[in-house]
Amino acid sequence: MREVSFLSKNEKKWREVESILDKNSDLDPDKSAELYIELTDDLSYAQTHYPESVIARYLNSLATGIFQKLNKRRAEKLRRIVEFWRYEVPMAVARNHRKMLYAFLFFASSVLIGAVSTHYDQTFPRVILGDEYVDMTLENIENGDPMAVYKGSESNMMFLRITFNNIRVSIYTFISGLLFSLGTFYFLFTNGIMLGSFQYFFIQKGVVLDSLLTIWIHGTIEISCIIIAGTAGLVMGNSLLFPGTLPRKDSLIRGSKEALKILVGIIPFIIMAGFLESFITRLTEAPVFFRFGIILFSFLFMTGYFVYYPIRLAKKYGSQKEY
Repeated sequence: MREVSFLSKNEKKWREVESILDKNSDLDPDKSAELYIELTDDLSYAQTHYPESVIARYLNSLATGIFQKLNKRRAEKLRRIVEFWRYEVPMAVARNHRKMLYAFLFFASSVLIGAVSTHYDQTFPRVILGDEYVDMTLENIENGDPMAVYKGSESNMMFLRITFNNIRVSIYTFISGLLFSLGTFYFLFTNGIMLGSFQYFFIQKGVVLDSLLTIWIHGTIEISCIIIAGTAGLVMGNSLLFPGTLPRKDSLIRGSKEALKILVGIIPFIIMAGFLESFITRLTEAPVFFRFGIILFSFLFMTGYFVYYPIRLAKKYGSQKEY
C-alpha cells in the first residue's frame, strides 16, 4: 500500500485518538485497549514499509499516549481501592462507633445470658446447639481430643462452606436492620446466646484452656465481624427510626450507603476467619505460644483497624469528613 493511501485510510481514526489525548477525555477501558491494539498494528506496518517516514514517529506518540492513559486508569482504580480501605471504611466506622459499642454490649450481654443459662440448666446447650453436636463433642472429650470437630472435614471444602456461611450470617445481620434495627438485635442475641452456651459448656467439662486456645484462633476475627455487621445493621435501622430533618426515604438511602461500606469492610476479615478455622484451628497439637500468638495478633489487628485507627482518623480529619 502506498504511503498516501495508508494515511488517507487511517487518518480519521488517528485524528480521533489525537483529539482524545489533547482533550484528556475519559475513554472506556475496552475502547482504549482496542485503539491501542489498532495503533500498534498500524505502527508495526508503518515501521516495516515506511521506516523513514514521520508517520511511524507520529503513530508511536499516539500509541504511547493511549498506553499511558490505560496505565493511568489502572493506577486510579488501585488508588481508589486503597483509599476505600485506608479512609472510607475506617471513617464510616468512626462516625458510628457509638452504635458499635451498643452492638458489642448487647452481644456481650447475650453471651452472658447463654453462659448463665448453661450454668443453671445443663440441658440448655442441647436446646441451642442440638443433641447431635453435644453428643459428638462429649465423645471427643472422652477420647481426649475435645476439638476434634475441627478436623472432621477436608480443609478446602471446609473453608468454602464456613466462609459462605459466615458471609451469609453477616448479610442477614445487616439486612435485618431494615426491621427498624430489631432484626439486627435478634441475630446478635441468637449468636451471643450460642457462643455463651458453647463456651461455658467446655468450661463445665474441664477443657476450658483447650477450647479457648482453639476456638478463638478464628473466633476473634469471626465474632468481631458479627458485631461489626450488627453495627452496619443498626446504622441502616436507625436511619429509618431517626431520619432527623431528612425525609425517611433519603435518610434510609444515606444510612444504607454508610452501612454498606462497613459491611463490605469486613468481607476480607470474614474470609480470613474462614481460612484460620479451616487450616489453622485444627492444629490442636501446636505449641501454646503459637496459638495464643495468633489470637493476640487477631485481637490487636481487629481493635486496631476498627477502633483505634478510626478514632485517630476522626481526630485528624473530623468524624464527618467524607472520602
